[in-house]
Amino acid sequence: MTPFGVREMGMSEVEIVRASHGEKAETVAAVQQRLRSAKMAIVTEYRGLSVAQMTRLRREIRQASGEYQVIKNTLVRRALQNTAFGGLEKLLEGPNGWVFAYDDPVLLSKALIKFADDNDKLAIKGGVFEGQFLDTAAVKVLSQMPSKPELQAKLLAMMNAPATQLVRLIQEPGARVVRLIESLRKIKTE
Repeated sequence: MTPFGVREMGMSEVEIVRASHGEKAETVAAVQQRLRSAKMAIVTEYRGLSVAQMTRLRREIRQASGEYQVIKNTLVRRALQNTAFGGLEKLLEGPNGWVFAYDDPVLLSKALIKFADDNDKLAIKGGVFEGQFLDTAAVKVLSQMPSKPELQAKLLAMMNAPATQLVRLIQEPGARVVRLIESLRKIKTE
């Protein structure tokens, strides 16, 4: 013991503290990398979900090209500094789960809202999409928008519509002649 009542640490205890600090730095760097890669981040409260429900949530989010992570608030607070997701810092109270959307944020928000509707223990606190803070209601509105595949299908249909109309227009004079000849044939046979 030192004169101030602080116990002297052995070398192995100091190494453990440094390793722990190094692990925290690695976690912060990993979260920053996720934030750089993500198009959207959503904060959820998962209190009360069973392990099976958490596993199902992670699987559904992974299928929507996302990731669900439980990360300590103190580490996330450090990772959020100087990022477009800094507005999420005000949501860092209690146990939080983080949803990172890497491909289609609309598809991921649909999966998350569906899961939250089925499991009332999961609460969506808010998120950030393209630098804009989204509250719970805005995340729900985002989930009601058409997803990327739906928009691509609509675009393809719109692109095909003029071509289909053009083919019909080109075929119409020939079809008129055929109908005229057919009606004349019916009149002559009577």
